[in-house]
Amino acid sequence: MMDNSRGSIYHTPVLVDEVLAFVNERKRSTVVDCTLGDGGHSEAILANSQDNFVFGIDIDDEAVEVAGKRLDAGFRGRFHVSKWDYRQLNLHLARVGVPRVSAILIDLGVSSRQLDQAHRGFSYWADAPLDMRMNPQGTRTARDILAQWSEAEIETILREYGEERFSRQIARAIVERRCKRPIETATDLVDVIISAVPAKARYRSLHPARKTFQALRIAVNDELSRLDEALRKCFGLLEPEGVLMVITYHSLEDRIAKTVFRQIEARGAGVVRTKKVIRPGKAEVARNPRSRSAKLRIIQSRGCWGKENDDKKR
Repeated sequence: MMDNSRGSIYHTPVLVDEVLAFVNERKRSTVVDCTLGDGGHSEAILANSQDNFVFGIDIDDEAVEVAGKRLDAGFRGRFHVSKWDYRQLNLHLARVGVPRVSAILIDLGVSSRQLDQAHRGFSYWADAPLDMRMNPQGTRTARDILAQWSEAEIETILREYGEERFSRQIARAIVERRCKRPIETATDLVDVIISAVPAKARYRSLHPARKTFQALRIAVNDELSRLDEALRKCFGLLEPEGVLMVITYHSLEDRIAKTVFRQIEARGAGVVRTKKVIRPGKAEVARNPRSRSAKLRIIQSRGCWGKENDDKKR
């Protein structure tokens, strides 16, 4: 959501205070914001301490431009922005000559700017082409999937990525519709979905197209296939006592993060700092309804912190 109440044109970041609490626990001089967006989290981290340096990366060209202009002037010399995929963070840090970092933040949500810009095709509220690419140079769009994938493949992504209970009906309706005319816009797809789901499902509090659009976005951007590997790579780039912070909005993302963190902890390499997942409070959800599904999980690299706690147990 654009935070117009504060005169801001930028996306409102979620769980900022909670992220800062872990960044501030110790002197963390080098932080990587792996999903920069409009730079809200990075701005908070930079403003909070003169000791912090932030590497901001994003695969969205517009995010890199917007955040760069926003932060370069006020934090010159303490902020570096690049277009990059966080799933290859190890290559980026090697390129800039940084072997280890103090903290890494990955916010897996779609920015409000992406949702609110009709031409990006992320929103089911706007009559726009079905694009949904976070990286504008990506070769596959949502329209391509709807036009080319089989009914079984579409049903699978709707069920697995969207957890859509009417995945079979919607997939069948999509294939039947495309045989008559192409599904090219968000409005086209919403019409197909509404025609496929039972009448009761059309009038619930959440839009009946929400889960289908979510599933297509995940499929277009290949968001889950390498998340497990990416989290392990990112954790391996932490200094002793460094923290990896992951904000998820989808149960599959959260399940992957939870499993990876537990496995890292089980082998003694890290300590899960969020035994109970952190969620936005009522006040934050009231200010920013899009934050309601956010979950924050944090794991800390073993170092002095872990040794101190081990000593206490003895």
